[in-house]
This record gives sequence, C-alpha cells and structure tokens, in this order.
Amino acid sequence: TLLIVAPFSISANNLPRTDSLETIDSTSYDKTTIKDEKGNEVLFVSRFDLFIESINNAIPDTALFYDWITDDIHRRKFDFSKVQDSIVLLLNKVNDFYTHPFNGKITSEFGSRKSRYHYGTDIKLETGDTVRCAFNGKVRISTYSKTYGNVVVVRHDNGLETIYGHLSKRLVDVDSTISSGTVLGLGGNTGRSYGSHLHFEIRYFDEALDPRDVVAFENFSLLHDTLFISQCNFVYRDEIKELTKMQYHKVSRGNTLGHIAQKYGTSITAICKMNGISRNKLLQIGENLRVR
Repeated sequence: TLLIVAPFSISANNLPRTDSLETIDSTSYDKTTIKDEKGNEVLFVSRFDLFIESINNAIPDTALFYDWITDDIHRRKFDFSKVQDSIVLLLNKVNDFYTHPFNGKITSEFGSRKSRYHYGTDIKLETGDTVRCAFNGKVRISTYSKTYGNVVVVRHDNGLETIYGHLSKRLVDVDSTISSGTVLGLGGNTGRSYGSHLHFEIRYFDEALDPRDVVAFENFSLLHDTLFISQCNFVYRDEIKELTKMQYHKVSRGNTLGHIAQKYGTSITAICKMNGISRNKLLQIGENLRVR
C-alpha cells in the first residue's frame, strides 16, 4: 500500500512510475482507494492528519509528528524496518518548490567513515557564501553545536527536515517561517570541520535519508517531483550495526604492528588487510588503525 500525502489534485504523470492511474481530487475525498492496471491497491490519503491516523498502528507514537523541540537537533528516531507501507511525499508544488542550498561541488558523500557514519552530503563553498533553504518550512533549530558548528534545522511543509551545518553565520531565528530560497546563513568552517563547506542533511522522522535519494546534485535539482520512502531507504542501518562491532587502536609512541596485533589477539596480516596498508608502513602517532 502506498500512503500519499496529497494536498491538491494529482495524476499519473506526477508519479515516477508507468502505471496508469486515474486523476484524484484530494479536496473532494477524505480517503480514496483505487487500483492500478496491475490490480495493486493504491491508497491516497488527502490530508496530513488523515495520513497520521492511517498509520497509527504502524507508528506507536504519533506525537513524533507534533513535537516541536527547539533545543535538540536530533529527536527520538523511528525504526522504519517495522513499517511495511511505502510513503510518498510530494516535493514539487506550485508554491513550494525545491531550491538547491548552494551550487557547489560535492566533497564528501553520505556513508561510512571508518568508525563513524556520515549522515549528510558535503558541498564545497567559500566562507561567506549564501546558503538557501531547500523548501518552505519553519525553523526548528538555530544554534551552535560542537559538531555541526553554526547550524540551522528547518522542518518543511512536505514532512522532511533539512540540516545546514558548519555555517559562519546564522541569519534566521527559531520559529521563523521561511520560504524556499530564503538565505538562512552564510557558509563557513565552524564545528567539527576541516575546510569551508556546507554539511547538508535530509531527514524524515529524524532518520537520515541519503540526499542522493532526493536531489540530483549534478543538476542542482530534485531527482523526482515525488519521493517514495520505504525500508529500502534505511538499509544503511545494517552497515551502521557492523560499524559498531569494529574496534580501533590509536597509535602511540613506540607502537609497532606486531605489538598492536599481539595486544588485540590478531595478526599483522589481518591488520594490514583491514586498513589497506603494507607491513612496512611507518605508523604515525595519533593514527587510528582498525584491529577488529
């Protein structure tokens, strides 16, 4: 079943699929069930409150939709592995369209970083460059964080949240209603950052989505006008579980590969293979080596 939040009329040509669907006027129906040409049932839910009600059994705490927390960037996450439905968000509307935060080159992708996970996409910019809001929405967070530096979090009308990190300056306040394209800050190098860039995250129920599932970064535009969210978007959680099993050793003065291997009950060969190094590598003090 597809759960579609549809505040206006939609038709088949709005959807990135080949099925023939009749046009639905969501202002005329509270809840409409139709079938595609393959006989699959498709459920269109016309308003956000009805959408919440429809998945009340799948999502145990619907307060997640309503909580407005302005002092905590990451709220309690939701486990999407328990949701069998696909959720469809309409991203490109007449008065709410996508604006790329900054037209720059990607310097780091969404994914694992040795012992940690990188939940966003890094975009190259210069300190002072203008950073713009992706969609219409309301500012939930505007603060300084040790990791994000100057950071702004916007909750959008379409249900997504976007995070803009490492800004040199924030130009919007909490509870401000802003539009797509609004300049919300200036690019920078604050927080845990090495070189000026924008750390850009897209989240749903505080679960990170790979921004490439949403944005065509090469064109600075949306990948599709509609976003299908399902368990498939969160398979990276399995990768994170594996990361937590990994163990690292921080090299200190006098350490050798032999000493490190003996300490952790492994072999020099295994350490070299895990770290992509040779047995003759000169170890650097402070370097992290994976040992398990």
